[in-house]
Amino acid sequence: MPESDEQPPPSTPSTASTPPVYIHPRREPFEHGLLPIPKLIFTDGAQTLIPIRDKLLSLSSGSAHRVNFEAIAEAFQISHDHARLVIETIASVLHSDSDPSVTAKPSEIGSVGVNVFDLMMFLYIQSYKRLLPKGHKDSAAVADVWPSTSAFDGFLSALSPLQLVRSNSRRSMPSQADEEAHQLSYLQKHLGNILSLLAESVEGDGEESLVLSMEKLEHLGFLIYFGEKGSERIPLSQNAPFFANSDPEMPAVPVPAAQVHDWLVENMASALTRITERASAKENGPTSASDQDVPMADVSASSVKSSPGPRGPSSIEGISKSSYVRLPNDIKGSSVKVINCHESVIYILAPLKYATVYGCSDATIVLGAVGKAVRIEHCERVHVIAAAKRICIANCRECVFFLGVNQTPLLVGDNHKLQVAPYNTFYSLLEEHLKQVGVDPTINRWDAPVALGVVDPHDSLSHPAGVSEVQTESASPVDPDQFTNFLIPNWFEGQQSGSTKDNPFPLPEAYMASQQRNLKNLEETKNSLKDINLDESRKREVAAALHVCFKDWLYASGNIRQLYCLQGE
Repeated sequence: MPESDEQPPPSTPSTASTPPVYIHPRREPFEHGLLPIPKLIFTDGAQTLIPIRDKLLSLSSGSAHRVNFEAIAEAFQISHDHARLVIETIASVLHSDSDPSVTAKPSEIGSVGVNVFDLMMFLYIQSYKRLLPKGHKDSAAVADVWPSTSAFDGFLSALSPLQLVRSNSRRSMPSQADEEAHQLSYLQKHLGNILSLLAESVEGDGEESLVLSMEKLEHLGFLIYFGEKGSERIPLSQNAPFFANSDPEMPAVPVPAAQVHDWLVENMASALTRITERASAKENGPTSASDQDVPMADVSASSVKSSPGPRGPSSIEGISKSSYVRLPNDIKGSSVKVINCHESVIYILAPLKYATVYGCSDATIVLGAVGKAVRIEHCERVHVIAAAKRICIANCRECVFFLGVNQTPLLVGDNHKLQVAPYNTFYSLLEEHLKQVGVDPTINRWDAPVALGVVDPHDSLSHPAGVSEVQTESASPVDPDQFTNFLIPNWFEGQQSGSTKDNPFPLPEAYMASQQRNLKNLEETKNSLKDINLDESRKREVAAALHVCFKDWLYASGNIRQLYCLQGE
């Protein structure tokens, strides 16, 4: 059905000047807010969570209803470290950037705590199951580059479904529309339980009923919002017909939770219908420009395969055997997804809130400054260089992560042979971007990864009993003698230039000493070559031999591709 024929949702009357406004799930909690901690996953709806909510409210401080990591650890019988991880995760996906947990310093976030009702929204969706990866639309093209099954797959030989996801060469991420429909259907199904966690009981006509205040309804904004492309997200209470005309000077009268439930279900049904109709129109219509293949050698920042979604992240997909650059003016929105890229070097030199890297292999990916969260998933033999508030690594193998992170890296799922190292690069606008997104370069927790379960309870696969308690393999630090700096070309030439002249994340002593030794050795080698007493023909032979060795290294390391790309620029 054409978009102009769509029926307006029940929340907003359609006029010539006011386009219809639809309800959407917030992607962030579902993509970056799920933790594989068994004691936080409740499968009985709100039955267990309501008593826990009441206990936490009794422990909370004042009218703000906030609880710190100690209260959370006591309520769920988890460690203090895991309780802090809960607070950090919630802060990274909250719908309000002014919340104290978002603005707190990294060392204070555990004591600042979270609002109990935001915690309830977070806990409820821990029962969510992600969509399985789907068949890739161009499976033949990716078959020769998709991560293959490694020799150490036998470690989890019983977990064939996990291996299937990784080794199947025809898998890719679900589309944004599929994910949105899946998330919205989950929320529609569980809406009654979710509202019961925000509602309070009142007595009337001899029986108890649940009512919802305007203040409590806003906590549902953790999971859903109203809004469309190019417009601001509308607070739920402003879009709700029963609160829309409330006097800001007077507290709004609570309304029956059943009334809120019916209104939201109706809006969700309308939104799901719209998603289905749009998907059908896309399948039957002409292929969009973002679906077209581009030449692998073309590294122009404006012509590679990239497609921003209407509300979701910019998507960089299918780059193979090439270099690819995205600068701030190239990014639409505040999130980026890098999907199915192989044997390439990808630079995303922009301030972001969220970044996801999925299904990449034999690549180097540089993420500029990410203020909320980074997720790296199903990657193999990838080098990731990231400056971020936090990072989660899931189901990866033989990857190296050069990190500048304010919070401990989180390792989940079936990881193997991972290495971590301190951040190792810079570009001229890096410090400006770090300040813009709130990443503190004086704090780097790269060397303190936290390993959780080897099985992700949020996937849709079945797992053998008892395996969910197995801890995933942790990451080892890169040997300081193997640590090298990564040089980013001056992609900002001719554009706005910043003041960053060096790596803003201080190097640990062992890595700094190694770098100084390498520099000293380089200078000694250069001086030795200068001082060699040879005639001109012998000097030319030595120079030719050095050039051959350097060329061999360029081809063996794959860096020859970068050289060609730079020449092409």
